[in-house]
Amino acid sequence: MPDDSDRTVPLTADEYALVKAFRPAMAALARAFDANLHPLGLTHAEYVALMFLSEAPARALRLGDLAELCHQSSSHIGRTVLRLQAEGLVVREQCSQDARSFRAVLTDAGLARLEQAWPVHIAGVRRCLLDQLGGIDAAELAAAFERIAKTA
Repeated sequence: MPDDSDRTVPLTADEYALVKAFRPAMAALARAFDANLHPLGLTHAEYVALMFLSEAPARALRLGDLAELCHQSSSHIGRTVLRLQAEGLVVREQCSQDARSFRAVLTDAGLARLEQAWPVHIAGVRRCLLDQLGGIDAAELAAAFERIAKTA
């Protein structure tokens, strides 16, 4: 077990400000990304699912794998896929290798919706996130977020 004795040192004012600002910033980004995509009939969670499906071989992923990539629970990804299926953007089918598992397959209509949403989403990402970073090294910040995701 690691020694956390040095981790109990009080936060500096800058560290405290960072921790205090983090959650509201993440919530604001989530709201902004959803609002940007709303006119296109998508939530940000749906956009992310479509994005990962578009990048997958044969545009298909097992629901469990899609849930992991999207950082959603199995039940949440199931609801996301059902909404996308109702719109004709994905089809849900039984996996041929495992009859107990299902996979989501991106349809041509789903790919078209993703391509329509992509520039809107990118513009929002630039406006709401990247433009706010100023001189911060984006690659260094991305690496830090990846480390956080692996350890938290």
